[in-house]
Amino acid sequence: MTVIIGMDPHKRSATIEIIDKTGRILATGRYGTDTDGYAEMRTATQRFTDRIWAVEGCNGVGRHLAHRLIHDGETVLDVPTKLSAQVRVFATGNGRKTDPVDAHSVALAALHAPNLRRVAADPELIALGMLADRRDGLGHARTDTLNRLHRVLLELIPGGAKKFLSARQARELLATITATDPVTTVQQRLATELIEDLETIDRRIRAADKELRQLVLDRGSTLMDLNGIGPSSAARLLADTGDIHRFANRDRFASWNGTAPLDVSSGEQQRHRLSRAGNRKINRVLHIMAVVQLRHPTAGRVYYDTRRTSGKTSMEALRALKRRLSNTIYTRMLTDQRQREWAGPGGQSGTTLDSSATGSTPHTGTSDKPQPGLTTNKNNPTCKPHLDTRDLRFR
Repeated sequence: MTVIIGMDPHKRSATIEIIDKTGRILATGRYGTDTDGYAEMRTATQRFTDRIWAVEGCNGVGRHLAHRLIHDGETVLDVPTKLSAQVRVFATGNGRKTDPVDAHSVALAALHAPNLRRVAADPELIALGMLADRRDGLGHARTDTLNRLHRVLLELIPGGAKKFLSARQARELLATITATDPVTTVQQRLATELIEDLETIDRRIRAADKELRQLVLDRGSTLMDLNGIGPSSAARLLADTGDIHRFANRDRFASWNGTAPLDVSSGEQQRHRLSRAGNRKINRVLHIMAVVQLRHPTAGRVYYDTRRTSGKTSMEALRALKRRLSNTIYTRMLTDQRQREWAGPGGQSGTTLDSSATGSTPHTGTSDKPQPGLTTNKNNPTCKPHLDTRDLRFR
């Protein structure tokens, strides 16, 4: 009999609940995530030969357990946190949030929700994701260091330094200051230490970008050819998206990354509003891409100006541009993956079949209406077989 094992994961523990096709609870348990605890959890579930694991937050705190289960040959579904939260809210118990309740909500969500994503552990994509996280951390550290340096320089120089300041420029600026009292002496020393920290971070950023660039190229991706996509952005897109074929069309991809507006029409009034849902890291990549294109004479800039001329506000035009760029990325990733599949293992992806030198999409339609949800592209003959969770549900 097929069962679903719902898991509420934490750093050092995991609570599971096993249910059958009717939602009846068969077993529960709480286990450690160390070697002994994990082995005990696997042993406790071995008697259910036909089992599916439903893990909450496989891109977050549940990732380490999901990957261990996949490595051991288990089938793992990713249950979004918001989905399990909805189940918990409508359950009995006044929406109490405990580990057993969370595990129960995860299991029920996996039982009734179609098209949940099956987690796949691609070593190349895992490595890209880890390095992209590290690159993001270096960027945050640089911003924090630069802000502190600006604060010290403001006390040393009337009006402070210019906004976009490099470590070399900061050294040259600091060399013009002569210490005349103990306070200025300490401020100079602190500024010097911050400049040294900034130089160290800059070196690490350059090294990380170089490594990411090579890994992205080895993957056969041409995302960096698009205007506004650098090595870290390309790595983030590849790592978080995974198999682009899991999105039936560009509308589903836009709904996933949060660039598709939400339809809030009522009666005769047709309205859309900004989506706060979706993968926010990918949404940030698209925002950076849009800002870069707006700073240069690109097709994206032309599209933005056209929307402004048609009466859109600056923010509405920017959101429309991000939606259009989402279409561009979807088309490019789809082409890259097809080339990779045609080339076979170890082959070269070759050139893309549908590209744009300016980085905006020449083939997008006029509709920006969102199409929520993820499905498999059954009409695509080049699509890899993808698990439809409806096949995993109980018959």
